[in-house]
This record gives sequence, structure tokens and C-alpha cells, in this order.
Amino acid sequence: MKYAFAAAISLGLATSMAAAQDFTLSPSYGDTSLRAGFMPDPYTVDLQSGGPVRANTLNDTGSGNADRDRRCRGYIADAPDFSLQFSSGSGALPLRIGAASGSDTTLVINGPDGSWYCDDDSGNGLNPLIQFNNPSSGRYDIWVGTFGSASLADARLFISELGSVTASSVGYGSGGGSSASGPDWRLNPSYETVNLRGGFVPDPYTVDLQSGGPNRVRDTISDTGSGDARRDNRCSGHIADAPDVRLNFTPGSLPLIISVASSSDTTLVINAPDGRWYCDDDSGQGTNPSIRWDRPQSGQYDIWVGTWASTSLRDAVLHISELYTE
Repeated sequence: MKYAFAAAISLGLATSMAAAQDFTLSPSYGDTSLRAGFMPDPYTVDLQSGGPVRANTLNDTGSGNADRDRRCRGYIADAPDFSLQFSSGSGALPLRIGAASGSDTTLVINGPDGSWYCDDDSGNGLNPLIQFNNPSSGRYDIWVGTFGSASLADARLFISELGSVTASSVGYGSGGGSSASGPDWRLNPSYETVNLRGGFVPDPYTVDLQSGGPNRVRDTISDTGSGDARRDNRCSGHIADAPDVRLNFTPGSLPLIISVASSSDTTLVINAPDGRWYCDDDSGQGTNPSIRWDRPQSGQYDIWVGTWASTSLRDAVLHISELYTE
């Protein structure tokens, strides 16, 4: 349906549009798949807004189901900045897609129905926001534009189901911008807090989650852990701001082994009770990570499961064991 609509639109536009925005191109800043009720919320992507294409060559043809001001404005790139594959649920939560920047930004989205949705200033200050009140399942191709010129500007795209999430709350004010908060062990874990003692059963203890997030680990974290832990010391991949899982652990006589099982290439980042960071990429099975403490510390382990190649979220299972690596 999306392809048929795009073909119809192209016939009605000027010849100069042939090399304009094209949702069939690979997105410049990646893609992700999210289901209704996704965590963590918001999902954010740092990117640069703008490009050589004037968005006013488009007409907003979207349904009244979406809240926005319908103005197709600003300058955008040829390829989408980001693509979202969304699975809607049966609940009443909307899908909110917005951008935050210290510059005046705009938003253009090609929805699952093939329609174009545009916004200029429905978010905080000069930032855009489009809310789909009854979101359809399918692919949302997203462009973040710069209003005044074709110059590129730093911006943060956010995807949320919560009305409390705004351009200000994701790290940029309504006027000036600010940097990303980055991984923070003080935040509440997104999936679970686990309390275990040496000899726990069943072993392994597992947590189903989605790996990945907007923070590139090598830009924010360095492995500073002690030599007692067995891992490859590589801080890599992309992780969320908040820990995925928090483990409060009282050791016995056995080692502590934290690993991941996934069909995707995953990484592991842990802030241990000594306050140090421990990282691993491929010490587990296949391209999965594993960190082993032969003499584990007692206290709080904050655990992030990363996705190696992109900010996209991937299904994964965290394993906590005293016996073996998964």
C-alpha cells in the first residue's frame, strides 16, 4: 500500500522531485522495531536535522487521526533519517514522534498508510511533534528538518507513548540545546531489580528484555574494572540511559557469571559494587557477551545489554548464573 501511494504522489509532483526525499532509501541514522508498551520510553536517536530538499514540495495528506499543524516546512535529506517499524496494541496509548534541538526544527513522516504527515512547532518552543492517536502497525519513515536553511543542526529524535515526554524532557530545552544524559546507574532499571544470594535456584536466573539504546558506549564509558573479572574489556555497542536490570547480590563460594543469549550481536556493560565499569563483546556463545567474577563482590550490579551495530532494539535474554555461561 505504501509503495502504490508513493507512485501516485510522484506523478503529481514536479520533475525536480525525482531526486528528492525517498522512503525506499536506507535511513541515515538506523532503524528500530517497537511494540506498544515498549521500554524504555522514550526511545531516542541523536542525529543531524536538515538537508538539501525543501519540504514544502510535499503536501500533508495524512488523516485527522494524527495531531499536528500540517505544515510541510524546512529542509530535509533525500533518505529518511530514521525508520520505525511499529506494532500497535489494543490499548489506548498514542504514538508520539518528535524532535528536540537548539535550532528551529520540523518533522516529516511517511506513515504506514503511505500518507505524508508534517509539523513545524507543535512541540516545545520551536520543536515539532506529531501524535498518532490510534497508531497503525507498519513502517514510519521519519525526516527531521531544519526550518531556516539547508544547514545541518544537532537534534534528538524521540519516540514515545507518554504525554509527559517532551522536547525538554529528552535532554534539549525549548530554546537552547543540551547534551545527552548518557548511561546513568542512578536511574531506575527498565526491566527488573533482582535480589539473589549465593546458591540461588533456579540457576540461571533469566530476564527477557530488548538490547540496545541511543548511547554509543565507546563514546561514554571506559572499562576500569579489576583483573578479577574475566571479560574482553571492550566497551562497545549501543545502550539505554537507564540500566536494563539491577542485581543486588550476596555471594557465596561460587563465581558470578552474567551473560546474554540473543540471535543478534549483543554487548554487555556493568557498573559493579566497586563503582567500576566492566564491558564485554564476544566472550559468550557466538557473538554474545559474558562477564565472570571468580570472587564476586557483594552489592549492586547495574547491567546494560547493548546492541553492537546500531541503536535498534533487539530481543535478548539476560542470564545470571553461578554455574555456566549461556
